[in-house]
Amino acid sequence: MKKDRTSLTLPAFLVVTILLFAACVKDTCKRVYKIYTPVYTKLTDLRAQVQSKAAAAVTNTGKLYIRGNWIFLNEINKGIHVIDNSNPSHPVKVSFINIPGNIDMYVKGDILYADLYCDLLAADITDPKNIRVAKYLTNTFPDKSRYSTAVDPDSINIITDWKVKDTAVDCSTAPRINDCINCSIYLAAPANSSTAAVSAGMAGSMARFAAVDNYMYAVTSSVLNVIDISSASNPWLVKKQDIGWDIETIFPYNKKLYIGAGSSMSVYDLQDPVNPTQQSFSGHWCSGDPVVADDNYAYVTLHEANVCNSKVNQLEIYNLAIPGSPALVKTYPLTNPHGLSKDGNLLFICDSGLKIYDVSNVAAIKLVKYIPSENTYDVITANGIAYLVTKDGLYQYDYSDLQDIKLLSKLLK
Repeated sequence: MKKDRTSLTLPAFLVVTILLFAACVKDTCKRVYKIYTPVYTKLTDLRAQVQSKAAAAVTNTGKLYIRGNWIFLNEINKGIHVIDNSNPSHPVKVSFINIPGNIDMYVKGDILYADLYCDLLAADITDPKNIRVAKYLTNTFPDKSRYSTAVDPDSINIITDWKVKDTAVDCSTAPRINDCINCSIYLAAPANSSTAAVSAGMAGSMARFAAVDNYMYAVTSSVLNVIDISSASNPWLVKKQDIGWDIETIFPYNKKLYIGAGSSMSVYDLQDPVNPTQQSFSGHWCSGDPVVADDNYAYVTLHEANVCNSKVNQLEIYNLAIPGSPALVKTYPLTNPHGLSKDGNLLFICDSGLKIYDVSNVAAIKLVKYIPSENTYDVITANGIAYLVTKDGLYQYDYSDLQDIKLLSKLLK
């Protein structure tokens, strides 16, 4: 019986010991936080880095622009690869245009427009190995300079990097979230630096730049910039127009702008090109949202977004028959779609590879081809060639015969 009593009292002893230990731990409680300290660079110093360099390896692909026999491929936050595509089976990297903070681009004639953090630059690329900056439009994208209103590049400081440091803080003085000491918190958080010949230029569906006639339209997260490019080398900012929030992409078609946002797809009419007018608004659950359109329909891919914990992955097709009132025709489930492109009755979607659909009947689209690939981002189609951007490079496919699609070339990391 004594043995039994000992076995009964032992757990109680352990409980007391654990409670005492817990109290001790509580008294010496520490929380570890990541502190992010911004690294600033003067805009003047960043501009000084804009120049042509020797062709470089493709390492972190971004957006794509096609014009004539030339391909312009963004290297995220670093610049633009200029590629001679006279022979799609053997594209040749000609040069790399170093542009810090670059994400988007557009080309008119021999003038390249590109973002340099908060600036829009216009550069003469007649000789892509020796480009010349013609003009800067200062602070066109102020959300990239912490919404500064300054125009003197010497007075504008851009966050170009972050130093990360772990710091232990006593629980008694640690920051609280709703009185919860043990809830995770960052004392400061890094921003997302966010980021055959084609006779007319073409951008992908993930683009934030678009042009119609003599005007270029460039979106930020909440503003539509209207820029006069009638004199290509001397662009000037006509106006800034508030258009909502969480804006992601812009697609021009038939004197209209289709603007994709995290929670909507809007259509703006360009009858007056200086004053785009919202013609319609279609809301959807928080997701990534590129869009393309034709005469009758708008095609929108939604992909899951971490910012709002959305798990939506689908294609939405809207009927545009009634101006100002697009009607949702049907929704199709997808895996994790991103950019898309349309050629005739074919719809190309980056969705864990490249999926090609016959959309001649939008109420019952058919998958006609699937090309497996990892991390597909955007696609442009023209004259039977699909230009596919993935995280490991740029692929070109000849799809003139859907029964025998051929890989023409690939530029890899």
